[in-house]
Order: sequence, then C-alpha cells, then structure tokens
Amino acid sequence: MAIAGKPNVGKSTLMNALVGARISAVSRRPQTTRDQIKGILTRPDCQIVFVDMPGLIRPRDRFNEYLLTQAAQALESVDLLYHLIEPDDSRPLDEATAPLIERLACPKFLLVNKMDRFGPKEITEPHEAIAPKFDEVFRISALTGAGLPQLIERTVARLPVHLPYYDSDDLTDRNARFLAAEIVREKLFELTAQEVPYSIATIVDEFTERADQKHFVRVLIFVERQSQKKLVVGTGGQLLKKVGELARADIEALLDHPVYLELWVKVKPNWRKDEAELRRLGYSMKR
Repeated sequence: MAIAGKPNVGKSTLMNALVGARISAVSRRPQTTRDQIKGILTRPDCQIVFVDMPGLIRPRDRFNEYLLTQAAQALESVDLLYHLIEPDDSRPLDEATAPLIERLACPKFLLVNKMDRFGPKEITEPHEAIAPKFDEVFRISALTGAGLPQLIERTVARLPVHLPYYDSDDLTDRNARFLAAEIVREKLFELTAQEVPYSIATIVDEFTERADQKHFVRVLIFVERQSQKKLVVGTGGQLLKKVGELARADIEALLDHPVYLELWVKVKPNWRKDEAELRRLGYSMKR
C-alpha cells in the first residue's frame, strides 16, 4: 500500500512510526524522499507493506520527472492508498495529485496529519469538499502516534488476504548500503541551507563488514558546483565533520555494530538534468 501526499506532509515520519524503525529519511525540508522505500509491519495476524513515495509535485527538470514517475509507478499496483494532507492546507488536491488519485480503483484513506499542532476546529472547508473522494477519513499525528492504532485496524480490514511477502523480521526491502547513504543525505538535508540540499546525491562506495572490529563505510557525496562543495565541507571541514558524527551514530544503531564512516565530496555538474548521470547515481529514468 502507498503513502502519498505533497512534499513535507509527513509521509516518511508516518511510515517510520508504523514500522517502528527509522528506515526512511526525514527532515524538515520538502522532497527529502527520492526513492520508493518499502516499510514492512508484521504482526501475528497480518503483514502490511507500506511504500513511502516522493512528494507529488509538478516536475521542473529530469530529476523531478523521475520523482513523479516513481510515484505514479508505485500507485499502479497498490491495494490501498493513504493520502496525507495537513490541517491548514487550502488546496489538499492539486493538479499534480488529483489525476493520480482519482483513477485508482483501490480503497483510499484520507489522512489529516499533524493534528498535534491543530485543534479539531481548524480543519478547513477544502478538506470536507474532497472527503467524498475517499473511502475513510482519519485525523492522526505521525509524530506522536495519535490515531495510528485505529488506522492500522481499518487498514487490515481493507487489505486482501495473501501469504506474507517478506520474512517476519524484515523491516524494509532496502539493504544496509542504501540505508547508510540515505542517513548521510538526511543529515546533509538538515545541516545545509537554501538550494544546496537538493543538489546533493549520496552513494556508498565501499561497505565492509568486520566481525571483530569496526565496519568500514565510505559514502560519496555529489554536488553540482564547486561552491556547493565548499558549503558542504564547511569552514575547516566542520560541517562535514558534524554530518559524519550524526550519520555514524544512526548507522551504528541501524547495524548494531561500531562503524568507521568516511565521507568524500565530489562535484558532478548539473547531475539533476543529465540522464546518464542520473542512471549512474541509481535514478533510472524508466519510460
């Protein structure tokens, strides 16, 4: 089942809360999520596979076309849709979102998220107008967990019966290499300013597990301009050092093992507009 909505509406926070682990990058900035990431919740009575999708926006370059394509592909085969909105959103369905949602035949849940910040009286009229397009409406807080038990129970009631797709101890379909790169990118999103976060891509160049000593993880950080590289490194290397400290702690928690994390910053001019570079960085532009 898919978790959809505009950028920064809380999709990744919701999936992490439902699964009970930090598997999807989260930041206060919109468009943190770039790839379809599956989160797996297994209980004695069910297994639910959530797909955290990139935010739905009108694309402005080849990279944002990729993000919208990822979202459209994720919606093609889902059994249920969560569509997240914020309580004060005056346009909960826009021209990028409405067509994708309206053609779905599966059950659709409207989730009014971030209710920890608003009172019930602050639900706006546009929400009432779009509610008939959905099968059920929930008011939740992905951050505090309010409303999530009821949401899961109604989800289980709507999903088809099927054998489990994953082992009971799996939390995601992504491997540790991918998650390590995402953790580094998450910290860069938080610590860099203006347009710099959106010009950043991260990939793991080396991942060596060592039973009797620290695992070795080298992550390459790509930016589009030399000036961005200077900002990512920071004065005297201080910003990159901070990124490394924060990311290493999260990677160690993920792997339950000490880690030596090495970060390298490289310049790839205009990678967001270059299909060849997008493919090299793992963003396949499927047609």
